[in-house]
Amino acid sequence: MNGSELCNERVSRLGFGTMRLPVLPDGSIDASQVERMVDLAMAGGVNYFDTAFPYHGGMSEVVLGKALSRYPRTSYYLATKYPGHQFASSYDPAGVFTEQLGKCGVEYFDFYLLHNVCESSLPVYTDPQWGIIDYFVEQKRQGRIRHLGFSTHARPETLEAFLDRYGNALDFCQIQLNWLDWTLQNGKRKYELLTERKVPIVVMEPLRGGKLTRLSASETEPLTALRPGSSAAEWSFGFLMDLDNVRVVLSGMSDVAQMEDNIRIFSEHRPLSETERNALLQIAEDLKDAVPCTACRYCTDGCPMALDIPMLIAAYNDVKFSGGFTVPMQMDALDESKRPSACIACGACAAVCPQGIPIPDVLADFADRLDKGPKWADICREREEAERKRKANG
Repeated sequence: MNGSELCNERVSRLGFGTMRLPVLPDGSIDASQVERMVDLAMAGGVNYFDTAFPYHGGMSEVVLGKALSRYPRTSYYLATKYPGHQFASSYDPAGVFTEQLGKCGVEYFDFYLLHNVCESSLPVYTDPQWGIIDYFVEQKRQGRIRHLGFSTHARPETLEAFLDRYGNALDFCQIQLNWLDWTLQNGKRKYELLTERKVPIVVMEPLRGGKLTRLSASETEPLTALRPGSSAAEWSFGFLMDLDNVRVVLSGMSDVAQMEDNIRIFSEHRPLSETERNALLQIAEDLKDAVPCTACRYCTDGCPMALDIPMLIAAYNDVKFSGGFTVPMQMDALDESKRPSACIACGACAAVCPQGIPIPDVLADFADRLDKGPKWADICREREEAERKRKANG
């Protein structure tokens, strides 16, 4: 399998993400299948393994660490993350880090990430009360972390501000990137920003949780005409492998068959032509069914509530396509007076919109979707409760 350089380490382009491990009927991780997947990965040249503190109720680190313990420590790279993105009454980086080393059965982590630096978690990560970033910088100095980075779902402007402040202390960044989010979540700008800053990229959600492999035959017909027999996964992985600054593409594989197929895809990769790449991006545009905002910002000048309407419409397009927690998490970080629910439907924005967008209607629908959708605070509380139960049960 082809490799690449990440922080002066030779890593595999395919990484094993462990957020979606196979599970047994009782909901516990199928540890024996995970061991077979790790064996296949190691035999196929995959050497980058990614987990995190909250995955599978805190058990992903345990199961992955045990599966990897059968191999020499220098034969693989292990990455995990600190959960500063979860709402909590207090944060204990030293306690969590020590626990993670024990759960994984290692003395150091090759790659360690601040988990999900975003609009809502930024105050936690930068709060001197917790000293999170300083603590992990010190662990790197001591050799218990070899390379320190961060994952993020933040908007480009938040990412840029974070890099301005802490970029010198961080070695790499993990972002959600795929051919749909290249435009839907402004992934192109995030990729360009990190590349300009010479920050190497690890990719998460290359298949959008599998959504990009479940397109209809009519939706993928242009791709089939260009490359008969190529799967949706091959197109998705190929799009990312052609980006020079993407060093590792994480795939959250859930069974042995997925591991085998992904190893084959990465081993047989053939770069996309310009025509093929354009066809993929056109399908993305067709899939989004997006509100056609061009971010001209005419609407913002006369808004009595001073709303960032282009930003809100971009977020609306994202949540309309896939729901999920990323957008609600970003909206939670806004002052209530700047959320879509703050729109008073005066119509001043719609009156000057060159695209004729009924902006008050869009914002009203957005507010309704947010009200009915998942709440990030509730998700975090559920994860904390699962972690308390795990600890109580030993």
